Amino acid sequence: MNKKILPLVLGASLGVMGTAASAATLDDVKAKGHLQCGVTTGLAGFAFTDDKGEWQGFDVGVCRAVAAAVFGDAKAVKFTPTTGKTRFTALASGEIDLLARNTTWTYSRDVDLKFTFAGVNYYDGQGFMVRKSLGVASALELSGATVCIQTGTTTELNLADYFRANNMEYEPVPIETNAEAQQNYLANACDVYTTDASGLAATRATFENPADHVVLPEIISKEPLGPLTRHGDDQWGDIARWVLNALIIAEEKGVTAANVEEMAKGTKDPEINRLLGNEGEYGAMLGLSKDWAVHAIKAGGNYGELFETNLGKNTDIGLERGLNAQWTKGGLLYSPPFR
Repeated sequence: MNKKILPLVLGASLGVMGTAASAATLDDVKAKGHLQCGVTTGLAGFAFTDDKGEWQGFDVGVCRAVAAAVFGDAKAVKFTPTTGKTRFTALASGEIDLLARNTTWTYSRDVDLKFTFAGVNYYDGQGFMVRKSLGVASALELSGATVCIQTGTTTELNLADYFRANNMEYEPVPIETNAEAQQNYLANACDVYTTDASGLAATRATFENPADHVVLPEIISKEPLGPLTRHGDDQWGDIARWVLNALIIAEEKGVTAANVEEMAKGTKDPEINRLLGNEGEYGAMLGLSKDWAVHAIKAGGNYGELFETNLGKNTDIGLERGLNAQWTKGGLLYSPPFR
């Protein structure tokens, strides 16, 4: 195992300290025989354990796609639940190889904390949820409210900015995990729960009576969520980035989990042929087999299939594609060319 341990000072403003395990992450992952992927402690639709104790969800699907690209086996992954406070330490220290956990791409996390964001797998924004019985129709009516807020997150900072900008006061109720937020909110320990709008929809879907709760119309921030790796290992960062891009391109080109093996035999579209290893040596450029993208797409489907299976309008969460639609359909989802 060729691992260098470098000191890394993480941003004191976020209260995280750790060390960086850099370079040769692919070698380390191959040597231990599995990908160690950091996810949330539990959020319906994104990362949660089912009745059999198996991890499921949209972010889990990204982890499985990366594992499949490396090993040809979507099951070659172990999951580490992380909170808003622990996630960056886990990644910086090398406890995990990849973090796929509703994490917003920001300047300070990229530049100061020294992480590499692979891209955006969900365009989100921060919202507010209240009990319908509270009679509130706008976030601007929340002055004096108690607010459940996950510490160590961008939502904590956005909340402070929003209330200050609107000359309103609030009493924070700090929580560590979404499960804790849900428990406090339902126990009336706070009037409001604020987090990413997708997280609110996912949380409300698990309530006994979802219709008793309303997500207010205001979206107060940009939250581009995506998987990330450590600085210092461009090859590993490229693998995470291009697995995500491969899933996005696959949807754009109509490559699905069901037809990917047949299309890998060759098509009239040169970009599909390059993506699926039928032309060129693109796998070797990443240090992977030529059919790495075939395995990644087979793991859980293309981007659209992952979305619809875990978050889409036919699930209990019921999210529309919105900004997460392909660029050809009015959304922001766009991959650089595969050539």
